[in-house]
Amino acid sequence: MDQDPSKLLSRRRVFAGAGTAGALAAAAAVLPLADKPEATTTADAGTQAGEADGRYQATPHVLHYYQTARV
Repeated sequence: MDQDPSKLLSRRRVFAGAGTAGALAAAAAVLPLADKPEATTTADAGTQAGEADGRYQATPHVLHYYQTARV
C-alpha cells in the first residue's frame, strides 16, 4: 500500500482549497448584511407606514389559496 507522496500532497491541497473557497463564500454572503446597520430602522419605519417591504402578508390571494388547499 505504498502511495506516491505527491498524490497525497495534491489531494490535501484540493481539500484545503475547497475549505478555503467555502469559507470565503460564507464570508461573502454575510458581509452585505453587516454592511447595512440601518436595515432594522428602515424595516420598522416601513411596517409602521404600512408599506410592503417583502415580508409575508395575508393578501386575499393568499387567503383564497389557503381555502382551496384545505383537505
